[in-house]
Amino acid sequence: MELRQIEYFIEAAKREHITKAAETLHVAQSAISRQITLLEEELGVSLFTRRGRNIQLTLMGKIFLEHAKRGMMEFSKARQKIDEYLNPNRGLIRLGISTSLSVQILPTILNAFYTRHPGIRVQLQQGSVPYLTKLISQGKIDLAFASPLPKTDHQICSRSLFKERMVLLMQKNHRVSGKSPVSFSDLKNEHFITFRSNLFLQELFIHACRESGFQPNIVFEGEDMDSIKGLVAADFGIALMPEHAVSYNLTENLITVPLRDPQICRTVGIIQPSDRDLAPSEKLFFRFVDKFFIQRLTSNHETTADE
Repeated sequence: MELRQIEYFIEAAKREHITKAAETLHVAQSAISRQITLLEEELGVSLFTRRGRNIQLTLMGKIFLEHAKRGMMEFSKARQKIDEYLNPNRGLIRLGISTSLSVQILPTILNAFYTRHPGIRVQLQQGSVPYLTKLISQGKIDLAFASPLPKTDHQICSRSLFKERMVLLMQKNHRVSGKSPVSFSDLKNEHFITFRSNLFLQELFIHACRESGFQPNIVFEGEDMDSIKGLVAADFGIALMPEHAVSYNLTENLITVPLRDPQICRTVGIIQPSDRDLAPSEKLFFRFVDKFFIQRLTSNHETTADE
C-alpha cells in the first residue's frame, strides 16, 4: 500500500468521479483507476461501485475512507513536525481557548508572541473546557488556555498561570453600586444572570451562594460574556463575572463592584497532552506564556509593594 494510492482514493471519494479527481490532482485518469484497482486488490474488497460516469463508496469504502483521512492527517502532522525541527520559527500552533477567556487573554499574548516569532502561525479553536480537552485527546489541538483546569483526565496535564478575582456586574444605579466591596450575603434577594448550566462559572457562583447561606434566584442563563452583559444592561439582574474578562468594552450604564465575604477567584491555566511531546514551535509558545505570566505576577507584586 502506497501513500500515492491513499491520496488518489481520498480525492476520488471526495469527487465521486475519476475524471474530476484526475483533473484536480493533475494526473492521468488511467493512473488513478490503476492505483485504486491495485489498492482494492491488496485489501480484498471493492471500495467503489460504478454509477455510469460517477462512482460511489461501498460500505467498506466508507470505513476505509475514515481511517485513510486520519492516516493522511497524521502523515501531514509528521511532515509539519519535521519541518519545525529543521526550523522551529516556521511552525504551526493549534491553540484552544475556553470561551470566557478569549477577550481578556488572547490579544496581548498573541501580539507579543507574534512580534518575536512572526513566522509561526496560530490556528484557534474556542469552546468549553470539556470540548477543548476532547480536541486535545483526539490530537486536533495541542495547547489550550482553560479555566477551570481539568483534574481527573489522565490524557491532560496542566499548569496554573494566574488567579482571577470574580466581581459583580450591575447597573450604575443599582442599590449596592455605591458600596465597595459588597458582601455576598447582602445579595440574597437579587435577580441573577449566570452562564448556562454545567459551565464552571455557574458552578462557582452557586457554590458561593450556598456558602453565604442562600439559594440564588437565577432569572436568565447566558451562553457567553456579551449576552450576559446585554442582559445586565437591560436591567434583568446582576451577574458574577471574571474581573479582567468582563471589564472589556463595558457600556456606560454598567459598572463592576468587588466582593468580600467571600472573595471569589478562579484559576486560569494552560493544558496540553500528557501522552505526546509538543512540537518545537509549541514549546516556544509554552515557554513564552509561562515567562509572560511570571513577569506579570512579579510586576504586580512590585506595584503592590510600592503602594
